[in-house]
Amino acid sequence: MSSKHVAVLLGGFSSERPVSLSSGKACAEALEAEGYRVTRVDVERDVSARLADLKPDVVFNALHGPFGEDGTIQGILEYLQIPYTHSGVLASALAMDKARAKVVAKDAGIPVAESLVLNRFEIISAHPMPAPYVVKPVKEGSSFGVVIVQEDQTHPPQIISSPEWSYGEQVIVERYIAGRELTCGVMGDVALGVTEVVPLGHGFYDYDAKYAAGGSKHVIPAKISPNIYQKIQSLSLRAHQAIGCRGVSRSDFRYDDRFSEDGEIIWLEINTQPGMTPTSLVPEMAGHAGYSFGEFLRWMVEDASCYR
Repeated sequence: MSSKHVAVLLGGFSSERPVSLSSGKACAEALEAEGYRVTRVDVERDVSARLADLKPDVVFNALHGPFGEDGTIQGILEYLQIPYTHSGVLASALAMDKARAKVVAKDAGIPVAESLVLNRFEIISAHPMPAPYVVKPVKEGSSFGVVIVQEDQTHPPQIISSPEWSYGEQVIVERYIAGRELTCGVMGDVALGVTEVVPLGHGFYDYDAKYAAGGSKHVIPAKISPNIYQKIQSLSLRAHQAIGCRGVSRSDFRYDDRFSEDGEIIWLEINTQPGMTPTSLVPEMAGHAGYSFGEFLRWMVEDASCYR
């Protein structure tokens, strides 16, 4: 049992607030069961003053999306000198910027899809690359704003240039990779198990497939050949290290095995603040490795530091 005071940051004001509330609630309850003294902090603009008053021993960062995983809250915690979980300022900011993260990953020898970074108004009149392709915000999570353009579509997606679009001016346009959705977590310097995510009733692993009940099925260990399994683990660890992540991360891949078992493996992105409910992907992977949910969170709290 521990007497450490842990402040769990949850909620916040990004589009991923509901996900963060769910993660934070689950983490706070599990950490209390592990014997920590826990304070739940629903993050608002005064979070710096609130943490300065609380003076916790550790911050467990259960925020998702902009402000929570883009280096901003990490910078505040560095300034306050409060040890915190997950990645630091630079790695968080880099991972949140999908375009720049891909540059680093490619330089590290990780296979990525061909892509363009454009202003959203540049794709109004003509396809920026041959369809099928994917358009997604440069700096969003949980598949917010992702649009798949099918091969038979005659025009680019008009939603990207509409007033309803609220995901930033820059978008990344990426060659669509057919195949299976694979993901792998990293815990410290160890790659966890590989999970296949099978969307149920969804064209791809979108927000509803991720978070709605029955939206997807997780298969761990993924039913793939041992060499592909090990390759996914190796690439996940390489991405974690190349981006400069600490603690826990998760890399997502597409694996196209339609024509051969070796197929094509493409790294999509790295998530420095993966979901943290007991049924979320990374806690499931930790469970597969022998950690209970509480033990997994305890490892994260004890791993927390500044200068991450």
